Amino acid sequence: MEYGLVVLWLALYLLLTYVGATVAAALFPRFADRGVAFGLPVAFTILWLVAYFVGRVSLTAGVWLGLLALVAGATIVGSRGTTVDGRAYAEVASVFTLAFCFLVAVRALDPVIVPLGGEKFLDFGLLNSLVRGETLPPEDMWFAGEPVAYYYGGHLLAAVLTRITGTASQYAYNLALAGFYATLVTAAYGLAGAVAADRGVSRRLAGALSAFCVGLASNLSTPVRLLIWLLPDNLATSLAESAGYEISGLAAGPDSFSYWDASRVIADEAGDFASYEPGAALVIDEFPLFAWLNGDLHAHMMSTGFLLLAAALCFSYYQTPAVERRRRIVLLFGALPALAGLMAVTNTWSFPSIAGLTMLTVAVAPADPGTLFPDGVRDHLPTAGPTHEVARIGLAVGVAVAVVALGLLWSLPFWLGAASGREVAFLPDRSGMLELLAVHGLFVLPFGLYLYAQAGRTLGTERARIVGLAMIGVIFLGATVDLAAVGLLAPLLVGAWLLARSPSLGQSVRSIPTLADGGDRPVGFEAVLVLAGTGLVLLVEFVFVKENVGRMNTVFKTYMQVWVLWAAAAGPVLAWLLTRWRPGSETRRLVTRTGTTAFVVLLVLSTSVYGALALTNHVEAAGEPTLNGTDHLDRTHPEEAEAIRWLDRTAEGQPTIVTAAPAGYRWNPEDGDGASAPASLTGLPTVAGWYHEAQYRNDTVYDRRVSDVETIYTGSADEQRALLQEYDVRYVYVGPAEQARYGEITIGQVSGVTEVKRAGDVVIYRVHLEQL
Repeated sequence: MEYGLVVLWLALYLLLTYVGATVAAALFPRFADRGVAFGLPVAFTILWLVAYFVGRVSLTAGVWLGLLALVAGATIVGSRGTTVDGRAYAEVASVFTLAFCFLVAVRALDPVIVPLGGEKFLDFGLLNSLVRGETLPPEDMWFAGEPVAYYYGGHLLAAVLTRITGTASQYAYNLALAGFYATLVTAAYGLAGAVAADRGVSRRLAGALSAFCVGLASNLSTPVRLLIWLLPDNLATSLAESAGYEISGLAAGPDSFSYWDASRVIADEAGDFASYEPGAALVIDEFPLFAWLNGDLHAHMMSTGFLLLAAALCFSYYQTPAVERRRRIVLLFGALPALAGLMAVTNTWSFPSIAGLTMLTVAVAPADPGTLFPDGVRDHLPTAGPTHEVARIGLAVGVAVAVVALGLLWSLPFWLGAASGREVAFLPDRSGMLELLAVHGLFVLPFGLYLYAQAGRTLGTERARIVGLAMIGVIFLGATVDLAAVGLLAPLLVGAWLLARSPSLGQSVRSIPTLADGGDRPVGFEAVLVLAGTGLVLLVEFVFVKENVGRMNTVFKTYMQVWVLWAAAAGPVLAWLLTRWRPGSETRRLVTRTGTTAFVVLLVLSTSVYGALALTNHVEAAGEPTLNGTDHLDRTHPEEAEAIRWLDRTAEGQPTIVTAAPAGYRWNPEDGDGASAPASLTGLPTVAGWYHEAQYRNDTVYDRRVSDVETIYTGSADEQRALLQEYDVRYVYVGPAEQARYGEITIGQVSGVTEVKRAGDVVIYRVHLEQL
């Protein structure tokens, strides 16, 4: 086990947290911890922005200038009297360290970087390309000579950390993964605590509950499967049939548990809730713990901490009174667009979510959006009644559009060079009610209870009961007419919006600044997080990006954002229910307190079952602990491991290589699929790699390269020489997959091509272009 590297990376993360916390204190002055929990995302953002722009000239210079810019920014802010609270920093450092060490331990038991079961070869190849490369954008390791056609911002940040520490990429992969996980957990802890403190609720309790939801909890499918297994056979069979389950996986017993089952709950066709045929186009409805156990260093995971940073910036705006117009403008049009630019390159799927968060925040914040404008403009805006509310929403949409436009400018080089076409489709197969409850019940149930409780405080008990019955009616109606998501989530959407706006409805714009501290609002910023997640779930029930896997990818990338936003809201909501919900008489209060405590305990225990079983499986299947993600190659592909390591050590820069194509998720040499392993494991670009490139670019250009690769291996000498020169090839890799796919390989007979490495049956040829 590489304990020295663990200490080195943890020390770097904590140092960056402290330096970044100085800058964060200026962004989040009203947070209970003054934004210390966002010190690391803020530091990451500064490092990334400098590396991204300077990296177009020199990536090495971008890394070190980024560090210089971070230190300079912290120094300037500190010179104005802003300091980091030592106790708050110690608390945040403890949370981060626990989360980081937890995932380091998990990855040490299962560190392998393999092509199957995710896209680790894509992620590791991007990391290697960015570590090897000297300028941006990185060259595509699966499409030599062209810039990568994928969002690579998170991998760029991982490469920056790898370069700073001087760590070999096979170790840096898992250490960066643990850092992104700990960043998410810490940010959820910090945002939930800040929102709760603003509402007079226990900061630490709310933070701990949100950290649990985002870092350890699962959806409800696993406890339901466990319940089916625990019930008598006849009852279990009846329940499973009525719910659409098959008695499989955990439902058949703990020995049949698979940690994959909980990430494949929703089926687009037939509504079969718990089983699916291999190859079926299912929806991927994974959650954070599954994603990090599976271990991809993927965009939808690396972007989560930045999504919460965007939410925190929105909350800072929400807290800022209207009289501080300059601060509000800086947050909206300075900080948020820069972060949106980062998000566009890190995980394009999350880019629109920043606009959504901005729109919701500006629309429901205590400070009227009209106060962002000079008096001459504000005087022409409606000040009361329905037209005022419509104007608020219109202005909020306008602000969100401006944030998106500025974010596009911040990320303009990415859009100019890496865009790939997609179609937007409408009305896909919709999810069933039981499926939605299994996936989202951890949040929907407490949110519904919370809004009901707040409605009782606002409307009175009798009216709240009527509202509650109406909500239940809407849920059943939605399930009946195949609009389950609308029935389940519309009450949350309407209830959260009305409660978020209720104190200022009908009031003059001149009086709204007096509510900047939240006033007597029934709900606070947690409502914005609830609304954002609800809107995303409803959106992907009707709109999706059309790909060859249906709406799978759309739901997959969107649901992770939903989980993160809702987890940040869940802590304050659950903490309020536990400590502040005191309806009616003393007897009712006692019953409510007891029932609520039991509900929260049951929720925590039931959603912990998955983690307990999954972690146990990891421990049982583990070998000697290590963070070396390529250590398994000596056991699984010993001859190729030697050849690939030689290629990695010997090749300077990023010379082009040739490997078998097309390639995919399975490294099965006997079938002619080498998974583009020499390119993915070294960052050296191959002429044609994974069939993903057909999706990123188009079938025609990809198929042409696949044909050219075959010619390079088996064509005539003249054809081979011409193609080697056209693609500037320096090494030709001939391993088991190439031999199985192409049969008689003639490239070694070409003048100017010489054998430079042999490892068993693997041969690597060096191409001397000047001799061709």
